[in-house]
Amino acid sequence: MMQGNFVLSAKADEFSLPQRSGRYVQGADPSVLTEVYSEKTNIVVWQREVSAELEGAVKEFVARNATFKIAMTLSPQGALANVRKALGVSADPVLGESIADLVDMFCYLFALKRAGLRLTVLEQPMCPRFHVDNVPCRLVTTYQGVATQWLPHDLVDRGKLGPGSQGQPDKKSGLYKSEHDIRELDCGDVALFKGERWEGNLNAGLVHRSPEIFAGQSRLLLTLDFSN
Repeated sequence: MMQGNFVLSAKADEFSLPQRSGRYVQGADPSVLTEVYSEKTNIVVWQREVSAELEGAVKEFVARNATFKIAMTLSPQGALANVRKALGVSADPVLGESIADLVDMFCYLFALKRAGLRLTVLEQPMCPRFHVDNVPCRLVTTYQGVATQWLPHDLVDRGKLGPGSQGQPDKKSGLYKSEHDIRELDCGDVALFKGERWEGNLNAGLVHRSPEIFAGQSRLLLTLDFSN
């Protein structure tokens, strides 16, 4: 099925075979995102190939909008116009089109009338500690800079999350055994993170955190959430 510029099918392997490891599934075709409905997953990643045109548009936008931050609720029908308005007349249209396509895809995948969008230019981590989200599912993609870090489900001691850490930093709390356990998305990846409110996913929400951002770097982060 075609939604905007995305092809979604009932089976993710209709176009390409997804790669699986534990509760993690990834693939080069957007249809892989339908794997989020598998009970065995808590993270699904579309390894999106970003065009040079989009990379250039993002770089220019971040250079001109170092403190940019928006949060809005969008319908697929109004996404493009509203995103373009929020980005401003100087923004390359290709960026707004990319974001609107993701809104369209997200709403279609989950049969939503609206999605909650946040788009932020960051110069420091938003959520530096590992945590889980109290949501059904969240779409996360980094348009520029270092991308989100996460931990495989079977390598996490969930008793060490939040207060369970007893004030210790993540690397000392016992949350994970080795720094090698930490995974990191690539810039451009489009990921679906299951949260604690996904039906049947209690105590299995994806454990993740914002990456460290070094001096002189900027990150452009987009998230989409369910909205009533």
